Amino acid sequence: MTNSKQKGARGEREARDFFNSYGYNTIRGVQYQGGPDSPDVKGLPGIHVEVKRTNSLRLYPALEQSHNDASNTEIPIVMHRPDKRPWVIIMDAKDFMTLYGAYYDTIENIDT
Repeated sequence: MTNSKQKGARGEREARDFFNSYGYNTIRGVQYQGGPDSPDVKGLPGIHVEVKRTNSLRLYPALEQSHNDASNTEIPIVMHRPDKRPWVIIMDAKDFMTLYGAYYDTIENIDT
């Protein structure tokens, strides 16, 4: 296995462990499906996760890959982490507003 593939697999395991540390039961997509359109991390219903563990992210191509591989019912995201930095999640602003709207509706109902 080449170094970039090893780093990619390591990044997918790190991302899986990140989600699992928050109580989600996620696995690497290659372990579940292994197809070219399978997510890098599986177990977050409604979310298609593309993991990029690189110091030089090509943002729009990475997001396009997630869009192309996601189903019609999934929100495509890119989870990115360069060396010595925390994970970030990149997504379309309209998808963020969809998630925020659902969150806001939940907290608004708690306050009333």
